[in-house]
Amino acid sequence: MKYRRLGNTGLKVSEIGLGSWLTYGTAAEQKAADACVAKAFECGINFFDTANAYNRGEGEKAIGAALRSYKRSDYVLSTKVFFPMGEGVNDRGLSRKHIMEQCEASLRRLGTDYIDVYFCHRFDPETPVEETLRALDDLTAQGKILYSAVSEWSAAQIAQAAGISRRLNLRPLAANQPIYNMFERYIEQEVLAVSSQEGLGQVVFSPLAQGILTGKYKPGQQPPAGTRGADDSVNGVIRSYLRDDVLDVVARLDSIAGELGLKLSQLALAWILRQPGVSSALIGASRPEQVEENALAVNTVLQPDVLQAIEDILVEVADFAPAR
Repeated sequence: MKYRRLGNTGLKVSEIGLGSWLTYGTAAEQKAADACVAKAFECGINFFDTANAYNRGEGEKAIGAALRSYKRSDYVLSTKVFFPMGEGVNDRGLSRKHIMEQCEASLRRLGTDYIDVYFCHRFDPETPVEETLRALDDLTAQGKILYSAVSEWSAAQIAQAAGISRRLNLRPLAANQPIYNMFERYIEQEVLAVSSQEGLGQVVFSPLAQGILTGKYKPGQQPPAGTRGADDSVNGVIRSYLRDDVLDVVARLDSIAGELGLKLSQLALAWILRQPGVSSALIGASRPEQVEENALAVNTVLQPDVLQAIEDILVEVADFAPAR
């Protein structure tokens, strides 16, 4: 495994991290979480990400249980706050009240004394940014979180927050967690540049486009049984990728991977890691073999001719915008 600094901080995170969105959080999935976390440690992965909103806290419980037998200083743990966690009017957003209450709740569910990286899961237009940043700074002063961060904030929102932090002498944000993969590249327009200027590292999610960039889905064919694409309970996000024009592009990318002796997933992750502003790419896994296969991507550096060949293919779906 290889490691990168999280933005301008001194914290080192593995280039591949293990996330838990849509993967862990039920009794049946605990064994999978335990096995995948064990394999992650074996591969040198030290970064584990979850969120309070993943199955209303069950994702945090699963990750917390899977990590319980490991030395706390050996891993970096992140979770998030923003989305509704109850029916009350204050059970959501980035108000001081919600942040403070949910941090305490996350600590209980995770079974830990502190959270390494605490993400604001989305921007909250109904709460002053200063209120949010002061709450995060207070949690850091209390030792309940070590670094504060944001997720899917725009370049303008990141710049605004950085300016407020400087003016008020608050601890700066450490990271942004955006979606980023071969089909969804909006962060290349402004977010990467502003984040670099302000010292935030990118912890990207969905680097394999919900599994599309594993090559398991074929043009003109129904999603294989047992895959996320075939499961109507969780395929709302992936469904917009299941178009023949997108899958034709995936097939051509798979050919490039094969010529390099790589799995398509490894090619897609190496493509993500070509960006110096990316600190870590979060994978999802339900089987240990997936963790091991994806972790090997850190050993691949794509040469300029390969990167250009990939760009020549991706230009055909440059206007692709999946439903959200």
